[in-house]
Amino acid sequence: MFFRIKAVVLTCFFCVGAGSVVCAGISVDWVDLPDPTVQIFEDPYRDLTPEQFDDVLLVVRLRGRLQQNAGSEEERLRWQELLTETEDVLADDGVNVDWLLSQREVVKERREKAATAGNPLYDGRTVTLAGFAIPAPPDASGKAIAYLVPERGMCSHMPPPPPNQMIRVQLNGDWTPAYFHEPVRLTGKLEIAPSNHQMVVVDGLMPMQATFQLEAAKVETLESREDQLEWSESAAKKLRAAGARKTGGRQASE
Repeated sequence: MFFRIKAVVLTCFFCVGAGSVVCAGISVDWVDLPDPTVQIFEDPYRDLTPEQFDDVLLVVRLRGRLQQNAGSEEERLRWQELLTETEDVLADDGVNVDWLLSQREVVKERREKAATAGNPLYDGRTVTLAGFAIPAPPDASGKAIAYLVPERGMCSHMPPPPPNQMIRVQLNGDWTPAYFHEPVRLTGKLEIAPSNHQMVVVDGLMPMQATFQLEAAKVETLESREDQLEWSESAAKKLRAAGARKTGGRQASE
């Protein structure tokens, strides 16, 4: 499972409408959501060592400086020597820099497709999926909206996930997330309906690009308020520790 939740769960349960019956959804995990047909592809950059990747970037920078005729004559001679040396090292390692650079757009397109394409197997199906809910502004019709992500902290202290790992949720019942990253299990109709919105979260304006939309028919919350407070205290300690590392252990005012 992509995250661990304490044994005491299911503190609340909500359905749409009094006495409504919600069909059981197909149980899915986050790894099921990307289109599996576009996940395996050639990516020559993936085979580079960190040192080789840095050398390729250096080649790009040096070539750019020389093409722009930047710097003094002495600097240009030094850049050319470094460029030749770096290209020779890469060639000795079997790295064809020119071919590699010619593949940039191809690889970029493949990566984008792998990150955005949704699995058509679940398009239009009623599914059940657990994740962390992020409250969002209502849509144009006034309907309550949230986002579901696979890991706690995404879109606030962590970058957003790939679009096919984010779900824009239409909330049709009385429930809305009480706080950021509230653990929930949702059941509802899942559709491939790409959307791209921006909203203010903990760290400021954040792009919320989602491949999927889910119309929630049933919500199960998976954490008590006490559990959330305990996590908040833990997260605050981690943030303070990170700040101390950046300032050598001193307070920001020191």
